[in-house]
Amino acid sequence: MNKVFEFMKNQRIQFILPFFLSVVLFLSSCGTVPLTGRRQMAFVPEGMLANMALTNYQDFMSQNPPLPASDQRVQAVRRVGNRISQAVNQYLTDNGEANRVRDFQWEFNVVQDESINAWAMPGGKIMFYTGIFPVTQNDEGIAVVMAHEIAHAVARHGNERMSQQLLLTLGAVSLDVAMRENSEATRNIFLATYGVGGQLGSLAYSRKHEYEADQLGMIFMAMAGYSPAATVTFWERMQASSSGAEPPQFLSTHPSSTARIRAAREFVPEANKYFKPQ
Repeated sequence: MNKVFEFMKNQRIQFILPFFLSVVLFLSSCGTVPLTGRRQMAFVPEGMLANMALTNYQDFMSQNPPLPASDQRVQAVRRVGNRISQAVNQYLTDNGEANRVRDFQWEFNVVQDESINAWAMPGGKIMFYTGIFPVTQNDEGIAVVMAHEIAHAVARHGNERMSQQLLLTLGAVSLDVAMRENSEATRNIFLATYGVGGQLGSLAYSRKHEYEADQLGMIFMAMAGYSPAATVTFWERMQASSSGAEPPQFLSTHPSSTARIRAAREFVPEANKYFKPQ
């Protein structure tokens, strides 16, 4: 009988301890997304994520050599990326949130790949695929995608998703060890979270994150002098690009273009409040 009680006691501890640690992590790691004010849980250290991002970004480019700086598409991406990132940095600094991008070293590259896709990693590492340029068409179209990806990075959506997945996959007890040792499981979760390589979109951002990135992106591009209304025409072109076939990778795990067009159109007046023509 004593052994039975001892077993039950141990089982309770094994259940309660991870639960208790999860609650502690949640309460100690809640933050607020700039501008939207949404509360989020993101407990993976940003410095650690930035280091992992740099390593995996370089690994990706070693296997997928980026286009040279002389390419007009690269020049356009960097021109737009620098303009938006500078506007965002300035806004965060002016509003006492400069620490949100403290570990960022913005970098914008393009790889030859006909997928309609783009993604961002922590620390400001952003990648465009050549397949998206027929949809972006011009600087304003690039700004829609760029601001959306910058919004994901600034809002720490990847950290939020990775934190959730680490808790589900490894449990609170293993979390510290997983992060400290940078295990293979942790790396795979990182790659899946940020949509890199063969793991593309397997976790994906939630629709809540996507709509939030759309709205933040419209505000960010407005701060940089790009018309937020361009978001509506961009998504109309994106919708047309699928022509009833399989959706592009950029859309495959995201809200439908129709829903995004409607939401973007409704949000244009709010985003216009931040518009600074240049």
